[in-house]
Amino acid sequence: MASLKVMDLRQLNHLIAVADHGSFSSAARSLHTVQSNVSNHVAKLEKELGTVLLDRRTMQPTPEGLAVISRARRIRAEIKAISDDLLSINEEVEGQVQIGCIGTTARWIIAPLLEKLTKAFPSLQPRLIDSDTNSLTQKILSGDLDLAIIDTPAMNASLESETLFKEEKIIVAPAGHPLSERESVSVQDLSEYEMMVTPQGTFFRDSLDEELSSVGVEIKIGAEIDGLRLLASLAFQGHAPAVLPASAASGYPNDNWKLIRINGLIKRPVTLIRNKRMTPSLPARATNEVIHEVVKEIGPKQSGIEVCI
Repeated sequence: MASLKVMDLRQLNHLIAVADHGSFSSAARSLHTVQSNVSNHVAKLEKELGTVLLDRRTMQPTPEGLAVISRARRIRAEIKAISDDLLSINEEVEGQVQIGCIGTTARWIIAPLLEKLTKAFPSLQPRLIDSDTNSLTQKILSGDLDLAIIDTPAMNASLESETLFKEEKIIVAPAGHPLSERESVSVQDLSEYEMMVTPQGTFFRDSLDEELSSVGVEIKIGAEIDGLRLLASLAFQGHAPAVLPASAASGYPNDNWKLIRINGLIKRPVTLIRNKRMTPSLPARATNEVIHEVVKEIGPKQSGIEVCI
């Protein structure tokens, strides 16, 4: 059985850096140190644990390495939480909080969230990550994020999730397009017009295709755009109608386009997730409460959004 007397956080951090960056040299740059320092720390950790953690040919973690890295990330997150809690020992919320959010929701939630956090907790340092659901979920599991807002229900047993709101699937059509004369359309109407959509394999597109297939409707694809924000931008610029989540229409001037509701489609759940295997720090708990406040206050003002909390 391996001895753990020598293993320390530096060794774990160096191992995580190599796994994240793919080489000793890149890891060294990210840690602002020299390559030999990184390789020595990893080698000492391997000797202490009595196993190989990195395949030196591919620089990929071995199965043993993956197990160590997974726990090392959680250890690092817990140590950060300890530091943040100590800063907040007198119930003054200080330290950092890492928040992730999908881009469409970020359009209307992030600005008021930052404003409320700054006003309520001036010593708090929020760090925001704008990314897709898969990436944000992995960062929650690894301990790199405290909280994340994603667009699918969390199915992983390590995640705690809560549905913040549900949003309609809508059409954004350029002014002058035949659809711009309508307030809403039926699911069957979708087959009559060419639409821009996200590609197959994205959750939004796959859920849309599944619903349309169940009622025998096939949408006419004008273009497939990988990324909801780019898709929304093209629609608002007047390129062509696009099927989007309702959040994507928030914040754009509405003089050159029209929002059309689609009757009969299931609303998309948007959820707040955290890693339930890690005890949330006081900054994370405080931020969680403020996210709820923002959604309750601003969500009802967003077209096509049904608040669930």
